[in-house]
Amino acid sequence: MPSSTRLLQADACYLALKARDARFDGRFFTGVTSTGIYCRPVCRVKTPRPENCRFFGLAAQAEGAGFRPCLRCRPELAPNALAPGQAAYGQVWSIHDASRILAQQAARLMDEPDPWLDPANQAAPAMAQLAARLGVSDRHLRRLFEAQWGVSPLQYLQTRRLLTAKQLLSDTRLPVAHIAHTSGYASVRRFNAAFVQHYRLNPTQLRRAGAAQPGHGADPGIVVRLGYRPPYDAPAMLGFFGTRQIHAMEWVDPTPGTLRMARTLRLESAGAVHTGWLAVEFDEPRCQLVLRVSESLGALLPLVIRQVRGWLDLDAEPVAINAVLHARFPGGDGLRVPGCMDGFELAVRAVLGQQITVAAARTLAQRLMTRFGTVVETPFAQLTRCFPTPAALAQAEGDALGQLGIVRQRQAAIVAIARAVSQQGLALHSGVDVPATMAALKALPGIGDWTAHYIAMRALRWPDAFPAGDVALHKALAVQGEKSPHRAAEAASQAWKPWRSYAVIRAWSAMNPVKEAT
Repeated sequence: MPSSTRLLQADACYLALKARDARFDGRFFTGVTSTGIYCRPVCRVKTPRPENCRFFGLAAQAEGAGFRPCLRCRPELAPNALAPGQAAYGQVWSIHDASRILAQQAARLMDEPDPWLDPANQAAPAMAQLAARLGVSDRHLRRLFEAQWGVSPLQYLQTRRLLTAKQLLSDTRLPVAHIAHTSGYASVRRFNAAFVQHYRLNPTQLRRAGAAQPGHGADPGIVVRLGYRPPYDAPAMLGFFGTRQIHAMEWVDPTPGTLRMARTLRLESAGAVHTGWLAVEFDEPRCQLVLRVSESLGALLPLVIRQVRGWLDLDAEPVAINAVLHARFPGGDGLRVPGCMDGFELAVRAVLGQQITVAAARTLAQRLMTRFGTVVETPFAQLTRCFPTPAALAQAEGDALGQLGIVRQRQAAIVAIARAVSQQGLALHSGVDVPATMAALKALPGIGDWTAHYIAMRALRWPDAFPAGDVALHKALAVQGEKSPHRAAEAASQAWKPWRSYAVIRAWSAMNPVKEAT
């Protein structure tokens, strides 16, 4: 039996299923033997009898056992238990358990929209390319993956692609051929064959049988829904971004009672640059986020979805996190770690915020964006520009940055980061080797331990980042009077591992609901 399956207890799963407990959404799926369907624990259909239920940790396990996804609760909307930083079922594996780490990393890579596939090497099988990316043989990867998850890597990848396609078929009006391509299929024929084989419906039939398509009125863009596990403090998350918003690039709706925001975005894929916008709105009663994406980003919709999930920390597991942090931070159970849509942008803004207030950092970022940002067309008057590209800032001269009020040390750091990203391939996103990336950052001029941890927390999505030298954190933890506040904060944080990033957000929030050091 795979190790992930051993962690599931049928009695506990059935109780969560009966209660339709959204805290367990995505942590397990229920296969109903009498119908051949598998559901999320939040499904509103009549609760099946215990003897008819089989419980699976992953959708791929349920599909591998012959179950089809429910058209009502839609398993593709569930939060991901294997998102970067979130270990399945709240378990955090030891760094010494190389086999488990490798299997989890392989699953995470396959949850991304195929960035590990080499477009110039289409002849090589996908699993061979994945194994090469991880530095092992495909046979070794398959053996470890099956031991850990109970399905082959190819089965897992197939499920991920089919569920992505199912979501796009249900939520959007995109052509079937477009959905086939963006879901990772080389041809419509293969896409149709896979759908019929696994779901006993062709894509057109599933689109007719699926849920109603949301939001297709006069509003522009492509609309999809994304699930999350409660509790989720949406006002706090929007408040965090609202105090930092850069005008013309970001907009948080100031209307009381609304939970929505929008921003511009630039993405690069296969050598092509795509610019556009996205808007999000929280649907708290359903524990969902309504995401609207510009048509110009439609070709990269799966990538946008994955990045939005990280940006707003939709895959966090509050049960596991609160078990560690609730006693020390009882008022922060719904707080999440704010991420980013662009790791380079976050790194530059972190540098600008070194040792100054949030308001001062925002002013500098505004000037930088106005001077070096690029124009983008959107249907929103509030959104007209994209953040500067790494190439633009890599070529920025000191005088140009100095005229914006940026001191020399931070000028050097910004240019160094821009050159490392644009010329040396420094990657600042979830799924990278965190220790190696932090070491590479600290090797750059003007990047110290605080900045590296802040970038790791928000851009790399590392749940255990801890900027121990942060002055606001010292005050929140009441260690500012210690002989060595840095060491005192570090010592206090040991009890909060592996969720110290969440502890930092809760500590900052306890001082001021939407402020922290940068």
